Amino acid sequence: MPKNADHIARPAQVKGAKKRKRPDIIADQIREQIVTAGLKMGERVPADWLAADKLGVSRGTLREALKVLEFQGLTASKTGPGGGVFVSVVSDDDALRILDNLFLSKPPSISDIYTLRKALEPELAASLVGKLTAEQFAELQSLINPYEDEPKSAVEEYSQRLAELDFHAGLARMSENRVLGFICIFLLSLLRDKTECRAIYSEPTPWWMRETGIGYQIRLLRALKADDAERARTIMREHMTEAEKFMLERAVLAAT
Repeated sequence: MPKNADHIARPAQVKGAKKRKRPDIIADQIREQIVTAGLKMGERVPADWLAADKLGVSRGTLREALKVLEFQGLTASKTGPGGGVFVSVVSDDDALRILDNLFLSKPPSISDIYTLRKALEPELAASLVGKLTAEQFAELQSLINPYEDEPKSAVEEYSQRLAELDFHAGLARMSENRVLGFICIFLLSLLRDKTECRAIYSEPTPWWMRETGIGYQIRLLRALKADDAERARTIMREHMTEAEKFMLERAVLAAT
């Protein structure tokens, strides 16, 4: 375990990035010690790691560094008897919100998002073969049910389009590969946040596109139940290709 914060690896400085503040640098040093030592959720961060004199900073700078770690969700402070700084955990939802906010000012294009969806979701689908329980199949079927009927209003149209994304999020949550599942859910979240996508989701969807989308999902469930990984991969790849084509065409129409 490193005995001196000066010997702890620091994240590489990105060329052209603003100079980092001292509290951020100290927060990185403390984080690195936590990671190196393998501290788990709920374990106390040793007090000597948080000594301002050992870190070579003022108490005010140390307090700001601890606030940075709490904001990042890595630690939580407790006061009173038995208090101190403890390792916390970042929830998937909190991590998604942070990443979403990162892209709000300069969102990726529809093509950017679908480039990744076309690469990842077919592998996600194939990876689920032989892994799903009867309860999980029932859950996926329940996610299709809300948009099988024709929408009766713009509000219902919008909610049904989001329900289509929920089906894909459901698949991602069931993945044993947490990294793959998280990235797929993040891409869906980016779509939900895009202004042009929200406008597209609010417009009436041609009946043939609705039938095509539902058809892909039903065929996918059948492939998963048949333990056919290659068929599941192919169906999802075709689904993503058609979905991207539809979204790009609608975006062009909306812009004219």
